[in-house]
Amino acid sequence: MNEYWPIVVIVLQLIFLEGILSIDNAAVIGALVTPLPNDQDIPWPGPLKKLGKMLHPFLGYQRMAALRVGLLGAYLGRGAMLFLTSFLIHNSWIKLIGAVYLIHLAFDNLEDMSSGDSDEDGELKPIKVQTFWATVLTVEIMDLIFSIDNVVAAVSLSDMIWVVMLGVGIGILTMRYAAGIFSYAVEREPILKQAAYILVLNIGVELILDQIWHIEIPDLLRFGISVVTIGLSLAYAHIPFLQKFRFILVWLAKGIGIVNEFVDWLFMPFRAIFNLLAGLFVRPSEPQLAE
Repeated sequence: MNEYWPIVVIVLQLIFLEGILSIDNAAVIGALVTPLPNDQDIPWPGPLKKLGKMLHPFLGYQRMAALRVGLLGAYLGRGAMLFLTSFLIHNSWIKLIGAVYLIHLAFDNLEDMSSGDSDEDGELKPIKVQTFWATVLTVEIMDLIFSIDNVVAAVSLSDMIWVVMLGVGIGILTMRYAAGIFSYAVEREPILKQAAYILVLNIGVELILDQIWHIEIPDLLRFGISVVTIGLSLAYAHIPFLQKFRFILVWLAKGIGIVNEFVDWLFMPFRAIFNLLAGLFVRPSEPQLAE
């Protein structure tokens, strides 16, 4: 029995590591799926509608389905990443591409604050809503980018691939439950939408600092930065005095909008490919005829 204790310890370490490194992932995925309806079926394309009816008891309605489909993609993606670890370690340009994408995604959503619009409660303008399949595709891309550091860190703890896969697998499942909890939290605290994309921006900047200037931020410090970011966002939403400085956020968001115009130009080919892939699954809604 004693010979199994080292494996148990490694698995527990991997679960803990996955939890620390995935707080940003859970927050962002939770924010992404929140705009999806929680009482509408998945908009399957015509040829797949019968398959959709069969899968409905397992997938549920759109919001929960996005998390469950994302869970399957996360396992497949992390599995592929585990076998490509050595390639990822020796090709830092992959992380740089991921960092630029994360910063672009954050800028694209945080730019909405620049309009200065607010609702009756003084909340910032809501994050733009995507269709179901576009949301699922975004979730998968986000998970692949976030998983690079997770997988590299996991492999550094053990050279037994099945132990690593077990620990990472349990960690992914835990993270997805956390994303579901976060999506409900966003309904009660809309400011968490903006906080999630600030976390995305943090990760993108951290990746660039690591890959270009070789400034490595410890995992616990990254976790602390994420917690502080969420805490400050909640404080801003509930403390009237802090809301007097909203003009600073609007000013920063307008600057983000200017930078984002240039980033949009750089990402135009990738956006076209993304829209093409999303268009394969999403069709314009048509009136439903009574059966």
